[in-house]
Amino acid sequence: MSRVLTLNSPFLLGFDAVERALDRMSKAASDGYPPYNIERLPRTETNPERLRITLAVAGFRQEDLEVTLEENQLLIRGRQQDDKTREYLHRGIAARQFQRSFLLAEGMEVAGADLAHGLLSIDLARPEPERIVRKIDIIARD
Repeated sequence: MSRVLTLNSPFLLGFDAVERALDRMSKAASDGYPPYNIERLPRTETNPERLRITLAVAGFRQEDLEVTLEENQLLIRGRQQDDKTREYLHRGIAARQFQRSFLLAEGMEVAGADLAHGLLSIDLARPEPERIVRKIDIIARD
């Protein structure tokens, strides 16, 4: 199956890095573990509009989880260790590892993360876009 290039318009210049990032993220999105939600939190008097990513990480302790920001990529990793001292008669809950990544737009900021009731929530501050209009002088060459 060939991939359709989405940013190959002659009017979209310099977006090749964005297209590569989208391609990389679409390949990473095929894994469904752990499940997650993304919600928009409206602006309040004290906070700007935010996005919240919530991952279902039941069974993971705070020390089993790691949230990092590498350039514009938010990485969430979970590592559980097998407890060798336990003898299971039935083992339906496996000690799993995961890595979930999200590509953030330029200027997005991670406001914080918390873990409660098996849910890891990460808040992202959405920057207010600045409208910039700049006049370009035209030089006449005869």
